[in-house]
Amino acid sequence: MSQGPASDRDHSFALAKRTQELMRDYGPSACPRAYAVWYAYVGGTEPLLNDAVKRLTGQNGCLTEADIEGLHETYVDKHRLAATASDVSRTVLAEIAAVTETLDLSLGSTAQYGEALRGLSQDLAQGALTPARLGEIVSTLASATREVAANNRVLEARMREKRTEIETLREKLEATRIESLTDPLTGLSNRKHFEEALKAAVDGPGARGEAVSLVVLDIDYFKRFNDRFGHLTGDQVLRLVAIVMRENAGRQALLARFGGEEFGIVLPGVNRAAAHRVAETVRTSVMGRELVKRSTGESLGKVTVSLGVAVHRAGDTPASLLERADLCMFAAKRAGRNRTVDDASGALTQVA
Repeated sequence: MSQGPASDRDHSFALAKRTQELMRDYGPSACPRAYAVWYAYVGGTEPLLNDAVKRLTGQNGCLTEADIEGLHETYVDKHRLAATASDVSRTVLAEIAAVTETLDLSLGSTAQYGEALRGLSQDLAQGALTPARLGEIVSTLASATREVAANNRVLEARMREKRTEIETLREKLEATRIESLTDPLTGLSNRKHFEEALKAAVDGPGARGEAVSLVVLDIDYFKRFNDRFGHLTGDQVLRLVAIVMRENAGRQALLARFGGEEFGIVLPGVNRAAAHRVAETVRTSVMGRELVKRSTGESLGKVTVSLGVAVHRAGDTPASLLERADLCMFAAKRAGRNRTVDDASGALTQVA
C-alpha cells in the first residue's frame, strides 16, 4: 500500500524532469503555459496535442510563443469551450429577455387599444349621439388605430432584428458544437463524437435487434513512415485516409479519427456482408492512391491499412463491440497487414 503514493510521486517528478528538458531543447520559454503544454505532451494525455507538437517541431525545429498559445488554447485549456458555451448562454438569456420585453410592449399596446374600443362602444350603445359627439368618437378611433399601427411597425422591426440576432446565435452555437466534436486535422469526428455515436447505435438499433456494424482501421507502418518522411507528410497520409473514408463509407456512416492513426466507421443498419464490403472498398482505395510529397512532387509510394469488422451481438456494449473490432484489426496486422478481418473469422479466435 505504501508503494503506491511513492510510485506516483516518482512518476510525476520524472514527467516534470522530461518536461523541463523539452522546454529547454525546443523552447520557447519556461512560462506556465509552455510547461502545461509540454507536461501534457510527456504525459501522453492528449494524443492530438502530441501529433500537433511533432508536426510543429518537425517543421520549425522548435515551438514559438504563438505555437504554445495555440496549443494551450486548443488542447490544454479545457475551459475554452465551456467559456464559449457560457457566453452563448448569457446571450441567449439576454435575447429571451429582449423578446419578452417586446412581447410585453405588444400586449400593452393591444390592451390599450382594447380599452379605447370598449369605451367608444359604450358611448355608441347609449344612443342619441349628436353629430359632434359621433365625430369625436370617429376621430378618437382613427387616432387609436394610427397609434396601434405605428406601435406594430416598431414591434415588427424589433422582432425582425431579434430574429436575425437569434439566427446568428444559433449558427454560433452550432459551430461551437461541431468544433467540440471534430478532429481538427482530418475534419472527421473526434473520439468523443465516435463514442457517442457508437453508444447511440448500440442502445438504439442494436437494442432493437437491428444490424449494427463497426469498422476499425489502422494505418500500416505509420510510425516508420512518419519517422522517414516527417510529420507534415504523416499528416498528409492521415488526411488521405480520411478522404477515402468519406468517398466510400456511405451516407449512413459516422466517420471518426479516435487515435493517432486509428479510425472508426460506425455503421447502423448495416449487416456483416455490407460492412465487410465497405471495409474492403476503403482498403483497396487507400492502396490504390499514390502519395506525393507536396513540397517536391516526389513519389512516396503507397499506403496500406489493416481493418477489423465487428457486428453487434445480443448483450454487446459499446466497449465490447469496439474491443472485438480492435481484436480483428490486430488479427489483420498479424496476418500480414493490408487486409480485413471480421469477427466471424477463425483469425479472431486465434488472437483472442
